[in-house]
Amino acid sequence: RTFTPSARTPKQAAPNRPTATMAGLMRMPNGQMIQPQIVLLREGTDTSQGKGQLISNINACMAVVDSVRTTLGPRGLDKLVHDERGVTTISNDGATIMKLLDIVHPAAKSLVDIARSQDSEVGDGTTTVVLLAGEFLRESKPFVEDGVHPQNIIKFFRQAAMLAVARVKELAVSIEGKNPAEKAELLKKCAMTTLSSKLVGGEKEFFGQMCVDAVMSLDQDLLDPRMIGIKKVMGGAMRESFLVDGVAFKKTFSYAGFEQQPKYFDNPKVLCLNLELELKSEKDNAEVRLTDPSKYQEIVDAEWNIIYEKLDKCVACGAQIILSRLAIGDLATQYFADRGLFCAGRVAEDDLTRVTKATGAKVQTTVNNVTPDQLGTCEVFEEKQVGNERFNLFRGCPASKTCTMVLRGGAEQFIEEAARSLNDAIEIVRRAVKNAAIVPGGGAIDMEISRHLRDYARGVAGKGQMFINAFAKALEVIPRQLCDNSGFDATDVLNKLRQKHALGNGEGVNFGVDVNTGGIMDTYEAFIWEPSLVKINAIGAACEATCLILSIDETVRNPRSEGADGQPIHAPGGRGGRGGGRGRGRGRGMRR
Repeated sequence: RTFTPSARTPKQAAPNRPTATMAGLMRMPNGQMIQPQIVLLREGTDTSQGKGQLISNINACMAVVDSVRTTLGPRGLDKLVHDERGVTTISNDGATIMKLLDIVHPAAKSLVDIARSQDSEVGDGTTTVVLLAGEFLRESKPFVEDGVHPQNIIKFFRQAAMLAVARVKELAVSIEGKNPAEKAELLKKCAMTTLSSKLVGGEKEFFGQMCVDAVMSLDQDLLDPRMIGIKKVMGGAMRESFLVDGVAFKKTFSYAGFEQQPKYFDNPKVLCLNLELELKSEKDNAEVRLTDPSKYQEIVDAEWNIIYEKLDKCVACGAQIILSRLAIGDLATQYFADRGLFCAGRVAEDDLTRVTKATGAKVQTTVNNVTPDQLGTCEVFEEKQVGNERFNLFRGCPASKTCTMVLRGGAEQFIEEAARSLNDAIEIVRRAVKNAAIVPGGGAIDMEISRHLRDYARGVAGKGQMFINAFAKALEVIPRQLCDNSGFDATDVLNKLRQKHALGNGEGVNFGVDVNTGGIMDTYEAFIWEPSLVKINAIGAACEATCLILSIDETVRNPRSEGADGQPIHAPGGRGGRGGGRGRGRGRGMRR
């Protein structure tokens, strides 16, 4: 029955007009009842929802993971990324590759975020965290396809992650309380494990020692990585790289007279300035009116007197090395050269900061009243030729809480990758100093957590048992991928590892993949170690990313929005602004 909004007697509806009904339906002129359409979103909005959308997101993430899968481990391969500007990058660092891939899929971007967070928080394990997240999603995909509610999977995945982290902490071996020599050796082993999967893996012992020496030279309370400078010089062999126990920076822009300055000092005094030492030109609109032509010479003399007064004060304070963040002109350069002093202008800010930290000098913004305690010192200052570059080296600094690595190599891309590799190793050593607990690498810890979770799952009733087992199976991706990247039979090696880790007396806990022979080995005895923080952070971040993606059931993509002035934002192939679209009452657009 149809009711109209009138009182007792229904009026005849107007012909050819739909009639409203109590049920929210509308009667069309032909007598058909229809549901009126409700428009919530703008025209052109793209919406995808339901199970299909979730599976699509999982597939996108798995495609991203496949792009970095082969970079894991000592036998991992490198990726060459060539961008639109023509810059070529060769790397097997997970975070670097993910950043360069420029991923646009909204759900897959979460993998880029966890790789970056792992890189900034720990320094290493970026490929591991992406690989684990992809494998968690791969294992959860069949459950989603079978109609399991994602929240059930999320609940037990989070529970499994907590159990895994607790097991890592239980198995971690502390390196606290060792004497300095033993501790340095343990830190070197951690650095070598990180470097073994990098481009400089062939010289991991040489660079591992360099990273440990660099970190141990820092302030042990702060361990600020910005106090380690890395300078790159093309040419020469990797082993020609060296560590300066102080500061080294490239020779700055210099004027005539620079070559007459001495290039070696013992126990010099160092003055650091944030001040220009050159004649300043007048501003364009400056005007000086003179009534007497002889006054002109006085103005010129005043300018010269000001600069000479500054230079005299620099010499009088007793400094032999004068550094400035701003320019030191040709007059000042020659003036200092005549008096046997060394100067360098336009020193980079980070280099000047490290000089002040190392020598104890304080940056001055004026040369008036400079006292001896504001000057710094070092044992030796020298200018040294490194390849085609000349470097200023400050060695044996008394307040030295900084150091500089000078890297050599044949190609620019190689040196860049070496710098990224050493940065990862430095971060690992820093974390190992702060959180002095290590776990065996080579997939050993992953296999042990997997076994632990399988044992736990047997006591879980209901569907949760399957989800925890899926989480445990996903952890085996690390040893499996290590085998695949080394060219060995992953099934055979994993079966051996499962048998070892299933031994009741715990003697197989530290067994992992031997990438040299294709068998298994005790990775703890072989000094293949990594800080426990790497694994804890990787499992936590991968689980969170997985839960985030599983909890998305709808994606809404808004049409191209408008700019602040009401014009559409231009996109390739899109319509123009006011002239190309509708007039909106503003008249016709201009012809172009």
